[in-house]
Amino acid sequence: MAGNEWLNGYLEAILDAGSSNKGGREGVSSKVISRRKNIKAGEAESGWLSPSASSLSFWDSDGKEDKATGVVFSPTKYFVEEVINSFDESDLYRTWIKVIATRNTRERNNRLENMCWRIWHLARRKKQIAWDDAQKLAKRRLEREQGQKDAADDLSELSEGDKEKGDADQAEPVKEKIFRINSEMQIWPEDDDKSRRLYIVLISMHGLVRGDNMELGRDSDTGGQVKYVVELARALANTKGIYRVDLLTRQISSPDVDSSYGEPIEMLSSPSDADGQIEGESRGAYIIRIPCGLRERYIPKESLWPYIPEFVDGALSHIVNMSRALGDQVEGGKPMWPYVIHGHYADAGEAAAYLSGTLNVPMVMTGHSLGRNKFEQLLKQGRLSREDINSTYKIMRRIEGEELGLDAAEMVVTSTRQEIEEQWGLYDGFDVRLERKLRVRRRRGVSCLGRYMPRMVVIPPGMDFSNVKQASFDADGDLSSIIGSDRAQNKRQVPPIWSEIMRFFTNPHKPMILALSRPDPKKNVTTLLKAFGECQPLQELANLTLILGNRDDIEEMPNSSSVVLTTVLKLIDKYDLYGQVAFPKHHKQSDVPEIYRLVVKTKGVFINPALVEPFGLTLIEAAAYGLPVVATKNGGPVDIIKALNNGLLVDPHDQKAISDALLKLVADKTLWLECRKNGLKNIHRFSWPEHCRNYLSHVEHCRIRHPTTRLELIPNVVEEPMSDSLKDIDLSLKFSIDGGDVKLNGELDPATRQKELIEALTRRRQRSEYPVASTNGNVNVSYGPGRRQRLFVIAMDCYDSNGGITSSLQMIIKNIIMEATAGSGRTGFVLLTGSTLTEIIDVLKSCQVEPSYFDALICNSGSEMYYPWRDLVADVDYSAHMEYRWPGDNVKSTVMRFARVEGGAENDVAEYVEACTSRCHTYLMKQGAKTRRIDQLQQKLRMRGFRCNLVYTHASRRLNVVPLFASRAMALRYLSIRWGIDLSKMVVFVGDKGDTDYENLLVGLHKTVILKGTVEQGSESFLHGEDSYKREDVVPEASPNIISVDEGCDAHYISIALENLGIK
Repeated sequence: MAGNEWLNGYLEAILDAGSSNKGGREGVSSKVISRRKNIKAGEAESGWLSPSASSLSFWDSDGKEDKATGVVFSPTKYFVEEVINSFDESDLYRTWIKVIATRNTRERNNRLENMCWRIWHLARRKKQIAWDDAQKLAKRRLEREQGQKDAADDLSELSEGDKEKGDADQAEPVKEKIFRINSEMQIWPEDDDKSRRLYIVLISMHGLVRGDNMELGRDSDTGGQVKYVVELARALANTKGIYRVDLLTRQISSPDVDSSYGEPIEMLSSPSDADGQIEGESRGAYIIRIPCGLRERYIPKESLWPYIPEFVDGALSHIVNMSRALGDQVEGGKPMWPYVIHGHYADAGEAAAYLSGTLNVPMVMTGHSLGRNKFEQLLKQGRLSREDINSTYKIMRRIEGEELGLDAAEMVVTSTRQEIEEQWGLYDGFDVRLERKLRVRRRRGVSCLGRYMPRMVVIPPGMDFSNVKQASFDADGDLSSIIGSDRAQNKRQVPPIWSEIMRFFTNPHKPMILALSRPDPKKNVTTLLKAFGECQPLQELANLTLILGNRDDIEEMPNSSSVVLTTVLKLIDKYDLYGQVAFPKHHKQSDVPEIYRLVVKTKGVFINPALVEPFGLTLIEAAAYGLPVVATKNGGPVDIIKALNNGLLVDPHDQKAISDALLKLVADKTLWLECRKNGLKNIHRFSWPEHCRNYLSHVEHCRIRHPTTRLELIPNVVEEPMSDSLKDIDLSLKFSIDGGDVKLNGELDPATRQKELIEALTRRRQRSEYPVASTNGNVNVSYGPGRRQRLFVIAMDCYDSNGGITSSLQMIIKNIIMEATAGSGRTGFVLLTGSTLTEIIDVLKSCQVEPSYFDALICNSGSEMYYPWRDLVADVDYSAHMEYRWPGDNVKSTVMRFARVEGGAENDVAEYVEACTSRCHTYLMKQGAKTRRIDQLQQKLRMRGFRCNLVYTHASRRLNVVPLFASRAMALRYLSIRWGIDLSKMVVFVGDKGDTDYENLLVGLHKTVILKGTVEQGSESFLHGEDSYKREDVVPEASPNIISVDEGCDAHYISIALENLGIK
């Protein structure tokens, strides 16, 4: 019952804290709740699970705000946390029973009874949430394992030796054949003899990015990733064969940050005169800042998601313009498209995926840190519920961005193998075993049955060793000034940190064992100290130096850090290690190189005993200064030690193994010198030049699988009216009224001149009822695509509850065409729909609108594009552009199988053969049948290696399965490039609901007009579930590019909306 005495004390303390603040609760409570709504991502990790709003008000009502820091401290919160986390619900229940048994009329006892009951239910609720989360994770693991098994079974059906027969049996187009990949990867040459001039695009959206005086650590978004991408851009630009590197990031014009972050262009490195390449004004590395979102505000990465399409559109415009300019400089006018587009982190990975799909350029992704891993860690901590984690970190939106990156990436760059197996292995879109099996099949020329997995490669981050100064081991050199007998008279200057460390030691001449890390339990410093304290030979031979961050007062440090440091002090006292262990309170970042040099001078050893080390940057730093190392065998150090061959790996839980390894390296000077020599000899493998060579070699290797077709650009030509276009034709042709002779002022014969004139007059069709207006007021003149001032895009999903197209679509089409005709400028029309071409032609005929009014008809959810001005000919280039990773008929049976929920009838989902095409599989959903949502079905397909885009259309009565890069939004980007029309000159008309791709049509640089009340039934409920991301994570709450028309499709109100958007 001792535990219950503590419990009773906590409950009494809660009552005391509540009563002392009874008078001022309401004002403080509103502050607390307001602060919780605006809680920052970094602060949320230290919060506590709040299962309900009632519990929040219960323990936040006594909060006290520190005026200096603005931080609210709640005694009630503290004691409730202690009760919930430290006691079992049975203890709470016994206390409640005891309070009831001793109840009297005193108010305090009644309050205590009520409080016990409420906290007891909170504890039970917390346990239930933890159980539910564990069940969801376990269910998802089982689903992934089943998906892997299904894929393996399908692949095993085809004999790997029966290549020709297997390819013939499967309905896979010949052009989709995957060519054999050589097992030996060609290393990027140091002296490029091919005179390559490549253009590379890097993307890092969040944080404060600039080339000099980086503000690392200013916030959680401006850290190591910023430094990494800037140094990578510089290093790539200095590599042979690379002509230009653009690092794309977000432009920030906020008064809260330096004005340099608002500059659109910043040069990182200028061309070198010594590289022997052709010079050009655009060569080198540059930071390109793309405007997106609220430019006057600094936006944290968790809030950037709705603005990614806008960033993509701006980046697309820059890349196209730069490709033109570089092509004019070095390719004789042919566009110089990017060699690769590389996204860093989830947000940039999603942006890179869209750019890659639009431009048909290979994509590479680096995760840096991963959402699924963080999500599971936060769930295990139990401090935040699933809903709180999602709302605070936008974690589900981040995970979907990472999954899309896996869908599109040719290659994923990781730092260690542990990152591949234990972090990327959590994702639906990647499985180590399936990736290896598919890779083997590709090498043997065997069909992969439409499945795809990105290649994971380990390329450690590069480091700049130019400032590393090697230390000698002359013990009579610099060290004599601080440990010699005449040190008082020796005036030789030494780094202050040397003196700070040496003052701890009784015998500073002994070799030094160095551990450098945060005071974090995961860094396992206490096990190292125990190993040192229990090994007498090691104590006699060496000293131990612990650099564990900076501290002023241990009691004021975070709990985990203070526990580690307190344990360190207790262990030093327990083993009586005074005079043998140094633990300085302060050091600067600039002192770290000097610390390494000091350890080298004493012929010491560096150790990283972490329980798990994702990479191990300190091991590389130590090796660069010539230090042998001992490291944990868990994580990145395995790869590092293998590459450098400069130390020993140990089990971090085995104290004896740690002490034996340290003793072996310190005592055996031959081994010590050999490890030092190996480290210095092999450290170049972690340099930036080596990193870039490995990186480019892997990129070139993966490009073999990527299509080589690229977009063709229409030359930038300003359109002129037809009357002006005829000025080059000699019109002094006079036809006699009776068809007599033709008189000619020119060099050609009359027949040729007449033919030329007729061709000029009939080059374009005239439209009969609603002509496109030109700037000079002429009508009945049609202009070809690519020569428009703007495009009006009709993307109305007007369906009734049965999935039929309603008559409102006809009225909308007529009113929009009429409104455009009444205005000035050359306006073209595009129709975006989830219906088939035949269905759309019937709709246009019913409203007496000829298809030739439209420049393009984009059907089947963006998978097909037809040009009425070319007799409804399909754009074969667009079809070829979209087909990459399209599984074709291989995916049909899988979709049929998983679109139905478990226990559903066979006829709930049926193939709609009449609507199916080579790039779109269409399925009909039985009315009232339960079918899987898009996110559920997408998960099933990803687990089996299929990469598709899924769209519910026709009021959820129809499912379109189209290629990964096919969508209505991507089709607009394609037209923007092909026809040379800026996306900001497009106006997209939508309803207030639509197909499941509806949200993607609202965002970007184009203008959006929402015609409310025009769509009877949408399909959004089949997009994703309640535990997924929300609409505000896709569409910004307020955008100057979006306007609503409450009056529906009335032409007058459409005109007003266009004027408000600045279109008229």
